[in-house]
Amino acid sequence: MAEILYGAPVADAIRERSKKESEALGREGVRPCLALVRIGDRADTASYAAGLKKNAPKSGVLIRSIGLPEDTSAEEAARLLEDLNSDPAVHGILLLLPLPAGLDADALRNRIAPEKDVDGATDLSQAGVFEGKDLGFAPATPRAVMEILHYYRIPVAGKRAVVIGRSPVVGRPLAMMLLRENATVTVCHSRTADLAAAVRDAEIVIAALGKPEAVGAGILGKDQILVDVGIHRKEDGTLCGDADRAQAELSVRALTPVPGGVGAVTTAVLLQNVLEAASRQLKYRREG
Repeated sequence: MAEILYGAPVADAIRERSKKESEALGREGVRPCLALVRIGDRADTASYAAGLKKNAPKSGVLIRSIGLPEDTSAEEAARLLEDLNSDPAVHGILLLLPLPAGLDADALRNRIAPEKDVDGATDLSQAGVFEGKDLGFAPATPRAVMEILHYYRIPVAGKRAVVIGRSPVVGRPLAMMLLRENATVTVCHSRTADLAAAVRDAEIVIAALGKPEAVGAGILGKDQILVDVGIHRKEDGTLCGDADRAQAELSVRALTPVPGGVGAVTTAVLLQNVLEAASRQLKYRREG
């Protein structure tokens, strides 16, 4: 049977690291703060916001929660983001998506200053991932995948990695992060002609295609590391990932579970980014 790569100990290690960084910043008079902007009253964004508020104290991060009504205009939302950009007490900004109909998510997310874009939502942050530069931050989910690989001491350099999925928030940035650590990376997607042939020879497989239990024994090889980024709710109410766990466990060497894998680490990574943003901004003030 496959080894299970649980996310909880990875998240705990990140939070412990974050707490120490927060205490160090506190001695400099800095209280790391994340502005959480929620427009409308969707249940999914409310749940995500509640999870961040619950976990933020464990990482030493202060949450400034800002709720706007469903009928907020684009001008009002843009004005709020600009105010948060210029507020020195705010170190990170997270605009919760999806937005109400009539608001342009691309236009608004790009209003966030890159140095405060702790979830890698802006075009400049994404350019930084592709260029290997600190222009904003990498999206939290791809970074969580890398944290899991590092925590479990899974070598990346020189390994063959396949990323199944090419979304701009997971697949593509994750491919760049793996390349940055000297993996040989193949990106597969819905138009890949022979997915099994591409996946079977890989040593690291990342399932991020957004389809429940689509990655099964038919395309997996032996002795692989499988990281499952997907999360879906089935008709019976249970959660599953992009991989068929029952089949995968009989084939791969190790895998992340769903739930309890990548998702458990993502929030800790996002809050860690707030600490990093606060440290960078303190450094800029000293140098400026």
